[in-house]
Amino acid sequence: MTDLLNEITFLYQRLDWLSIVDIALVTLVIFLILVLVRGTRAVVLLRGILLLIIIIALLTSFVPLPAFSWLLNTTLPALLIAIPVIFAPELRRALERLGRAGGILNFASREPDVVPVIRAICLACQRLSERRHGALIVIEREVGLQEYVDTGVALDALVTTELLVQIFYVKTPLHDGAAILRGGRVAAAACVLPLSTSGALSDRPMGLRHRASLGISEVSDAVAVVVSEETGTISVAHNGRMIRRLDSARLRNILFAFYRPRSTAALPAWLSRLTGADRRGAESSVEP
Repeated sequence: MTDLLNEITFLYQRLDWLSIVDIALVTLVIFLILVLVRGTRAVVLLRGILLLIIIIALLTSFVPLPAFSWLLNTTLPALLIAIPVIFAPELRRALERLGRAGGILNFASREPDVVPVIRAICLACQRLSERRHGALIVIEREVGLQEYVDTGVALDALVTTELLVQIFYVKTPLHDGAAILRGGRVAAAACVLPLSTSGALSDRPMGLRHRASLGISEVSDAVAVVVSEETGTISVAHNGRMIRRLDSARLRNILFAFYRPRSTAALPAWLSRLTGADRRGAESSVEP
C-alpha cells in the first residue's frame, strides 16, 4: 500500500500542463470512439475483446505460460489485421462522419426550402397508409446516393403528393423499390437498397422495405420513410435506428428535426451528428 502511494505521489509531482493536455487528448479520442460505435454491433465486439484482453493479461501475469505467451506473440499481427475486417462497417461509418465534419466550412450556407417537400411526403404517406399501399421514400442528405439512384429508373421530377402516390400504386412498375429524393426532386424510383445486417428486426415481423430502410440509414445519413403494406404503419429510419407507428403530424415533426436547415440548428450539423444530438432531439420531439 505504501509503494502504491509512493508511485501515485511520484506521478503527481511529474504532472505538468503538457501532461494534462496529453491525457485530455487521449480521453477525447476514447470518448469519440465510444460515441461512434454507440448503438452498433461494435459495442458487443469491443466488450468481448476487452474481456479477452483482461483474461489473457491475468493469465500471463500471474502464471508462467511460455507456450501460451509464444502463441499470443505469434498471432498478434494476424489479430491486428482481423480487427479492421471485423469492424469494417463501423469504421466506414466513422470515417464518413469524420468526412462530413467538413460541413462546418459551409455552416452559413443556405439550404433549399424543405417545407414543400416534407408536406408532400407527409400527405402522400397518409394517403398510402389509408390505402395500405407499401412505400419506401429515401431523402438524400449530405452523403451521395448516386450508386443506388443508378439501380432504379431516373425521373428527375418535382416532389409532389400526387407523384409519390402514383409511384407506389400497386399496379405501376415503379412501386417495387425505393424512391430517392434529392434537393426537392425525385431523382429515381424503383431503386434497390442494401438490406440491414444488424439483426435489429430479427424479432419483429417486418418485410424487406423496413430492412432496406435500415440498411440505407446504416451506410449513409439519409432519412428513410416506410409505409407498411400489411398494416399501413408509417416508420422512419435514420442512423441505423427506426421510429415506428407515426401519424402525419409526428412524421412531419421528425422529418423537420432530422432535415432542418442548418441556420436554425442549435449546434453545427457535424457536431449534432457526431454526438447524436439530432437523433435524440428528433426522438424527443415525437414523444406523445
